[in-house]
Amino acid sequence: MFDIGFSELLVIGVVALIVIGPERLPKVARTAGHLYGRMQRYVTTVKADISREIQLDEIRKAGDDFKQSIESAAGEVEQQATVVDDYLRNETGNLDKMMSAMASTESERPAPAPSSPPVVEPPAVEPRSAQQSLPLDEPDQNPPSTGHSA
Repeated sequence: MFDIGFSELLVIGVVALIVIGPERLPKVARTAGHLYGRMQRYVTTVKADISREIQLDEIRKAGDDFKQSIESAAGEVEQQATVVDDYLRNETGNLDKMMSAMASTESERPAPAPSSPPVVEPPAVEPRSAQQSLPLDEPDQNPPSTGHSA
């Protein structure tokens, strides 16, 4: 902001000492320091408010962009749903026409003679093998092996 060097501060101090006087100079310097601190705090607050407003504006723009993209995607989905709905309605109409045509041809055919219910034969029984016919309650007839081989 301002580029004030040490020599310029020294000149300002000497002039203030001469103009204000040595008795009132400390009180004026203290008051000037307080005012300078208030000014810095005010400038910092204004900068923070401006920064917050800029960020808020960017967030609003991003939200609007997001809303527009969602609305366009919803419109595309709705359009595709309409296409699918139209296709399904068309196919349903075609099926209704086919069913009515088939019903009209069925009414022209002679009715088939009533038939008796089919006779279900039981499956053929296979003879049991010798191993299946052994009773399971009897102990094993083979002698137990000792595990040693000669």
